[in-house]
Amino acid sequence: MSESELKFKRVLLKLSGEALLGNKPFGIDQEFLKRIGEELKEVHRLGVELAIVIGGGNIFRGVAGEREGINRARADFMGMLATLINALALQDVLERKGVPVRTMSALEVIEVAETYIREKAIKHLEKGRMLILACGTGNPFFTTDTAATLRALELEAEILMKATKVDGVYDRDPKIDPSAQKFDEITFDEVIQRNLKVMDATAFSLARDHHLPILVFNLFKSGNVKRALLGEKVGTLIRN
Repeated sequence: MSESELKFKRVLLKLSGEALLGNKPFGIDQEFLKRIGEELKEVHRLGVELAIVIGGGNIFRGVAGEREGINRARADFMGMLATLINALALQDVLERKGVPVRTMSALEVIEVAETYIREKAIKHLEKGRMLILACGTGNPFFTTDTAATLRALELEAEILMKATKVDGVYDRDPKIDPSAQKFDEITFDEVIQRNLKVMDATAFSLARDHHLPILVFNLFKSGNVKRALLGEKVGTLIRN
């Protein structure tokens, strides 16, 4: 596969923390993580400049912490640290597969990760290193969806790919209504009019206003990341 056949050269991939659960009720399913690592290794071989924003919901979610009485700002910082745990776990898997990778953090944790600096992040990508971006935006009250959108724009990614447990965007919840129809493609305005829950409003508005396309696809179907990068029909594409 040559670079000329790639649909996208620079991509921001959003991985939810829940995706790392695999078949476990809590924490990280190492076997599933190894499978993701193998797919990412293959993508790297194609010459894609890939940055990954990772969530922390498999370990701790700030919103859930607030419901249990923890101060919301503090709970969000706890959630950011959960994303760092996931980032380091993914980095370890990728390095053992021979992939050059750097973890950068929005919070300063210099013992375990580089501090995120836009220009340095771009240099890593240009030098063929995969990037894992941890700790969201570094600010409470912002989700990792917003962090993914922000980083995609900062790093001049061509598309934001959101890997989830579902295979795209539906007109209704397919878990509740088996007759729900999946969209192959839909506009930002249509998503808003139909009140479809793709990501939080801040992230969605930011992507729409800056014409950043979003691809929502199923991470659990083997090979989907590569298929998406090659421009095959995967998931749902959202654009202006």
